[in-house]
Amino acid sequence: MLCDNCKNNPATVHLTEIVDEQMTELHLCEECAKKKSSQMEQQFGLSDLLAGLADFEKPVEDKDAVSIQCPNCGLTYKDFKKIGRLGCSECYDTFKKFLSPLLKRIHGSSVHCGKCPVKAGRPSKKELDLVDLRLKLQKAVEAEEYEEAAKLRDRIKQVQDKKAQAEDKGPEK
Repeated sequence: MLCDNCKNNPATVHLTEIVDEQMTELHLCEECAKKKSSQMEQQFGLSDLLAGLADFEKPVEDKDAVSIQCPNCGLTYKDFKKIGRLGCSECYDTFKKFLSPLLKRIHGSSVHCGKCPVKAGRPSKKELDLVDLRLKLQKAVEAEEYEEAAKLRDRIKQVQDKKAQAEDKGPEK
């Protein structure tokens, strides 16, 4: 299949665009795909998305953020909003006050509960249950459902106690 754009090279990238509920398939060569990628980045880049989300911050905090600079790489929060990338690992600590609400808004939670790398090993059923119970507890407290929160707290303690007992016994043979 040839590139839909240049009609010369074989298509190696296949895109599906949906604009105004109309689906269009594009088959592009690598060179045309790079050009298309650059055009899309200019129209709507990741940095624009992050900057737009960061703009929801309180203006007072934004003024505070302007003067903050990472001591390791020298990146300012203003630069981060502009380019959409942090400069080094210390930026996370330096801009933590401003990144936490931003990440919570993007992901919907401040706790990771998705996939884990295979090398890290799979979490046990009890560990997954604990994460789930803690999330439910957090939601119950936020909703001011204190009786439910107390029940969840007690359930978490039970699961933790069972886990501690199992660890004390050691691996079964």
